[in-house]
Order: sequence, then C-alpha cells, then structure tokens
Amino acid sequence: MKSGTLQMPLADLPYSMLWHLKRMPQRAVEHGVPPALLGWRWRTREGLDEYLARIGRLHTKQVIRPASRSAFPLPRNVTQRDALSRDGALWGYSQYDVPERAVSESWIARIPDVRLLFFHTPGKRDFFPAIITADDTSLECREISHRAGHAAQSAMQKGSAQHFARATWILERAYHNHSHWLTAHLPKLLLLKERGMLGEVLMPRQRTRVMDASMRMLGIDPEAFRSFDPARPVEVDELTLVGTDRFDPAHMRAVRDAFAEPGSSAAAPHRRIFISREKSRGRRITNESALWAMLHRRGFEKVLMEDLAFPEQVRMMQQTRVLLAPHGAGLTNMLFCPEAGHVVEMADPGFPNPNFYALAASLGLGYWLLHEQAGEADHPLDRDLTIDIARVEEALEVIG
Repeated sequence: MKSGTLQMPLADLPYSMLWHLKRMPQRAVEHGVPPALLGWRWRTREGLDEYLARIGRLHTKQVIRPASRSAFPLPRNVTQRDALSRDGALWGYSQYDVPERAVSESWIARIPDVRLLFFHTPGKRDFFPAIITADDTSLECREISHRAGHAAQSAMQKGSAQHFARATWILERAYHNHSHWLTAHLPKLLLLKERGMLGEVLMPRQRTRVMDASMRMLGIDPEAFRSFDPARPVEVDELTLVGTDRFDPAHMRAVRDAFAEPGSSAAAPHRRIFISREKSRGRRITNESALWAMLHRRGFEKVLMEDLAFPEQVRMMQQTRVLLAPHGAGLTNMLFCPEAGHVVEMADPGFPNPNFYALAASLGLGYWLLHEQAGEADHPLDRDLTIDIARVEEALEVIG
C-alpha cells in the first residue's frame, strides 16, 4: 500500500459496489432525474424550514414554543448516567439523552399546493404519510417522510386524488397506535382547539375506539371532522401543518390537565396498578403467577387494559400512585397519573426504548427502569420477559 492512500481489501469490493448501486437511483433524482422515470420510489427530500425559505414563504410558519433542552432526573434506581444505554438509532435519541434531551420547537405552518400520499404496512397496518410539494419534493418532518411504499400512490393519475381547498394535517406515522395517538396527536388537537382551528382538520375514515373516546372526553366531536380515504392521494391548495415534540413537558401536562374533571376534588392517588400482558402476543411475563403473588400481597390490582373502555382507563390512572408494567403501550396511560406518582417499567435491555422514561420525566413522575431477562423472538417487541421478583420488590420497598 502506498503512503497516504487507503486500499480496499479485494473481498470487500463486491459489498462496496452493491452499496453504491443501491444509492444510484436516489443520487440520480438528487441530480435532476424525474422520480417518475425510476418508479417513484425516490424523491428529493427537504426540511420544512429549508423549503419555506426557498419558496419565500418562511413567514407562514409560526413558532408556538421554541426549542429547548430538558433537565430531567435519572431513573430512581440508576445512580450514574453512564449506566443508561446510548443506543438511540431507532428513536432518534437514547436513554442516555433523556436527562438533557433536546426538545424540538412546536409550530404551525401553511404550505401551498401539496399532495399527501399514504400506505399501510402488512400485518400491523401501520400508517405512513408523505407530503409532496408542488415541485415534487418530499417535505420531511418528524414521522412524516417519503418511502418506497408511497410509489403506488405517486403513480396514480391526478384526477384520482381527493381535493381540498384548505385543510389542516396532524397525522404522523402509526396514528392508530395507542401510544402515538395519545402523545403525538392529542397535543396537536388541543393546540388547535385553543386557537379555534379545528374546523379544517382532516381525519381518516376509519378511527380506533380510543381515538373517538379521547376526543369526546375533550369536548371534540370526531364526527364533525372532514374525512379522507387513505387508499387515494389527497391534494390541498393550502395545507396547515402542525408540529410538536412528542415528549415536551408543556404538551404532556396540558393533555393530563385537559382530562381532569373540572371542579373535581379527587382523593389523593392511592391505587397500585399492575398492567398484565397475559393476553398479548408478545412481551408476556413467563413467571407472572409468582410476580403477581408478591404484588397482590403488596396491595396491587391486576388489570388488562384491553378489557377496559378508554374512559375507565383514564379514571383509574387518575387515582394511581404506583404503575408497574412490562414495556408496552399500556404504560402510555401514565399520561393521566397525578404528579409525584411512580412508574416502574420492566424492560428488555436489548431493546432500550427511551420513550417511557422521557414521558414519565416530562410528567413529573418518579421513573424506575428494571432490566429483565428476555427470551428469543424474531422481533424484539415479541420477546417474553422473566422477571427478577426480588429486584421488583426491592424497588417497591423504596417507593413505600
């Protein structure tokens, strides 16, 4: 090897060539090749601020809450920040970041002449939206991005689209997911409600029971919204787009306050709730009977969230002092727990999701992270957990 040069091992050459080949279509689009020539799977991507500045419409974006940085405590059973995982590839931030997490700004922007594209994944039916501008650029926002799955709707004729002169958009990826709806979408609806801007919000034709029940509890009629069919693109002459940080303390506490009954003088939170996943397809507890025997002695109630209507879930959480559960969407209901309560998450250390830590911290709840032994599964969210019961009891002894 010559001095100052780097020679690639011959065995690695095929992998390098494959890496570059896979990126050639995207690079071609970035250099001006029309996306239609490549099957619409690739597009030029641009951030909101860059796009609005480029077309001279940056003034149409209103910042509701500026970006900030959080100052949250460590989990109650963690003494050193370095003990928290730094793996944040799937979430955009890690458990290590939560004590000083960057909280993005909240904003409302108006964008001219856009096309909204959608697709659902097989199986889980997760929803993925994309916003395409008048010059065929993908407008990239949090959880809104053009993906290969949007190619089918991109190829549809213009006449097949649903058209609205004005519309407001709040939906992100997987809006139907219990956790995403409560923490990413309800804050946007509340923000719009405060400003009298609910009239032009678009909602999908099919909504979950939790979506409708939560809106009704907030005094919002879900039937009053205009609806769209996600099987067809949507064209909007002027789109109002709303962005919030999913775990901004101000928004999370606003949601909690909005569900509190006006003038109620509820007793101090006292219930101890254990959320079971015994009916779930994954992340069940292999030794749940032994765990429950200990929890029952300590005054816990065992609940399966799927057996409760959403208003029942909210009322129960408003009375809860200690919430204990394996990692799962049911933990999102801590959103309704009064401040100064405790949340104990039993989690797989191989899947270090920081979201429930961030949510608990934003709500002023004491958070406990217990790493448990995980089994084998094709997907990390399907791994069953074997609980160290003595460690759980030790945490509960400290909580009191």
